Amino acid sequence: MHNFESKTEENLQAAFAGESMANRKYLYFAKVARKLGNEDIAKLFEETAHQETGHAFAHLELLYPSSEMTVEKLLEIAIEGELYETNQMYPEFERVAVAEGKSAAVDEFREQALESKEHAEIFTQAAKRFKALTMVEKYHAGRYQKALEQVKTRTEESLKESA
Repeated sequence: MHNFESKTEENLQAAFAGESMANRKYLYFAKVARKLGNEDIAKLFEETAHQETGHAFAHLELLYPSSEMTVEKLLEIAIEGELYETNQMYPEFERVAVAEGKSAAVDEFREQALESKEHAEIFTQAAKRFKALTMVEKYHAGRYQKALEQVKTRTEESLKESA
């Protein structure tokens, strides 16, 4: 999916994955603890999950510095990730689950691959809409620039005539 430029970048990606998984796992544990009737432990897991999110965001800032991001770039990265899941990751996971006779996992991987495909399509449509909006905005900006130049020219001409 992503070619890492350095071992540090690879490690940041692994650290992000670990923190992200911890967040989701702790939120799940909170749900189970609450279901088991222990609100205090549920809140402890939720608080820790929130901290794990902060750690994950810090890793992402190093991997994808916000100062270097554009809406187009964010959409490209999202599309790339969803297509990787759709075309490579989940089909391979499904293949292994079939070989191991894990039918519940097969169903889960198939379902997730379809959802990832839908996500990629949604992001692709958003990118197209954003590009179209950008073109429209550029068109309007050009019209405004022309209007501004005309106003400046008229103002300069008026000043010359008054002088």
